[in-house]
Amino acid sequence: MTEVQKRTCGGCTLCCRLLPVPPLDKPGGVRCRHQRHRTGCVLYEKPERPLECILWSCRWLLTDVDLPRPDHGHYVVDIVPDYLTVRVPGRPDAPLPVIQIWVDPHYPEAHREPRLRQWLEAMSREGWAALVRFSPSEAMMLIPPLMSDQGQWEEMGGGEMAFDPITHGAEDIAAKLNQVGILP
Repeated sequence: MTEVQKRTCGGCTLCCRLLPVPPLDKPGGVRCRHQRHRTGCVLYEKPERPLECILWSCRWLLTDVDLPRPDHGHYVVDIVPDYLTVRVPGRPDAPLPVIQIWVDPHYPEAHREPRLRQWLEAMSREGWAALVRFSPSEAMMLIPPLMSDQGQWEEMGGGEMAFDPITHGAEDIAAKLNQVGILP
């Protein structure tokens, strides 16, 4: 049995606080009303559990990436990618694939955790940048050194998003990531 197969949420419920769940009218950054301390989600095995929750999983749980468990690192790496539209004057708009990282707003520097930065740097070799989300409307773009003109980490934005905060659907994400050669 691999390390990943042994991973379980255990006492970690950070995703249940950081991520929005529209069918439950649960905004991001607010503890889910169905979450119980030390017992987990009261809807977990029930049919009224939203599809968003059924399909959700964090990268730590599903992969062997050497990152801390989300509640220890104070961030959740979303398994679902997204993209930002890069607009440069005189050039056509281009999609930039991003890995979404939901950071606990009580620990706003958590995105600087060394293992996360090391992994993001490795992912940049495949064309990935990062979108660090502090809430559904507050985020910054994190550009790894390999993708930066300055050859160092660049943090762009912060606070209210200066870029389009649209959440893209699965078909749109797949089409855009296919366009830039990230997905087959």
